[in-house]
Amino acid sequence: MAKRTSIRKNFIMNSILTMSSFIFPIITFPYVSRILGPENYGRVGMATSLISYFAMFAQLGIPTYGIRACAKVRDDKEALTRTVQELLGINLITSAISYAVFFLAILFVPRLREDRLLYIIVSVTILFKCIGMEWLYKGLERYVYITIRSIAFKLIAFAALFLLVHSKEDYVIYGAISVFAASASGILNFINARKIISFTPIHGLNYRQHLSAVGVFFAMACATTVYTHLDTLMLGFITTNTDVGYYNAAVRVKTILVSIVTSLGAVLLPRASYYLEHGEEEAFRRITRKALNFIAIAATPLAVYFMLYAREGIGFLSGSAYEGAVLPMQIIMPTLFLIGMTNIMGIQILVPLGEEKVVLKSEIAGAVTDFVLNMILIPKFHSAGAAVGTLVAELVVLIWQYAALRGRLRDAIREIKWGSILGAILAGAAVSVWMKWVVRPENEWMCLLVLFVTAILFFGCYALILTLRKEPLVLEMEDTALRKVHIRK
Repeated sequence: MAKRTSIRKNFIMNSILTMSSFIFPIITFPYVSRILGPENYGRVGMATSLISYFAMFAQLGIPTYGIRACAKVRDDKEALTRTVQELLGINLITSAISYAVFFLAILFVPRLREDRLLYIIVSVTILFKCIGMEWLYKGLERYVYITIRSIAFKLIAFAALFLLVHSKEDYVIYGAISVFAASASGILNFINARKIISFTPIHGLNYRQHLSAVGVFFAMACATTVYTHLDTLMLGFITTNTDVGYYNAAVRVKTILVSIVTSLGAVLLPRASYYLEHGEEEAFRRITRKALNFIAIAATPLAVYFMLYAREGIGFLSGSAYEGAVLPMQIIMPTLFLIGMTNIMGIQILVPLGEEKVVLKSEIAGAVTDFVLNMILIPKFHSAGAAVGTLVAELVVLIWQYAALRGRLRDAIREIKWGSILGAILAGAAVSVWMKWVVRPENEWMCLLVLFVTAILFFGCYALILTLRKEPLVLEMEDTALRKVHIRK
């Protein structure tokens, strides 16, 4: 049997991994936004969003389904090899089809022809994701390897950015560097996979057995991608690249925060699938309760803090040219909690239980809601309207999934100390908000000062109150940290 890494270690590694995927643009954004300006930065955002649809089709739901499929057979190398070869074969075929449609779009859509070089470069993401087989490594819980590998590529990209991007005309180079940072590590994944499985062709591969489940996961990916990237595309076609730039600036902060609160769900999927496959129902319920509690404790204060200090956050990251991003950021911040909860309910509970169709229906409902609201709100309110559409769409997904799991989750939700969490948030806001009136930020460094001081006050007060209220998960995390410090000494 393969050795099982601790969930805590997996969570830490996956948090670093997912955060690194967004920390790269967050760190570089203050530089890039000023060099490229809202319009050219919006061009790259538009290209990235459009290519995400082609990548979605090419991946065909395998990134999520593959984790579960590999986790179930990870103790049997022969069965694992067969599974990987079957899924990779399907992925190669769909990637080829996706590229064919993409190049037709480049030829016949004038808006794409104008920036065809940018779109072609960003489309390399499709190939890297296909051969990268990230789902194999996550299914085997190899988070240390994929984290170190991913960060190494991002550090190289970080250096390349400051060496190569110096003017507004360098937006194509920035697009290429972003692709390298996000996906190029898939090359090493493919090479390293030979240590895990065999690439010697196996006769009698059964591709058909995966198609039904992959189809459901593909539909789920479609729905998710629609209401994740639909805002950017609709803004680009209905309004201007400048509005896209504003909206992407707001979404950048949200994205990295979402990566923190959803990392636990990602590492729990293979473990939850393993527990159910081996009849360990109690262990499955235990990690579910802990995951829901973590989302409530982590996502709620993050959402409130960045609603309060959105102006300072945008001011530090991008400067006064992106003033239009402040309101969209404030509107979109509550989705941290909504996405965090639906990630646990959908990925950790419904998927391992084989209820992918419930997740699919909830995401279709969210996508339809987002599209309708965008059509109504974007023409009048631009990026703020897109933010409202996303917020309501995520709320619809949450309500749908909770309704399906109400019997299973009722007790777990009641166990969360909502009163203590909300009280701690109010106290954190009260002890920090005075800084907004005492210091009037006139440049990015003053904004950074406000963020630094208020974050210490807000989250310090929040953690202190939850500790005094003896919140179990907070006490557990503090005890773990203290023991590690003691061991090092």
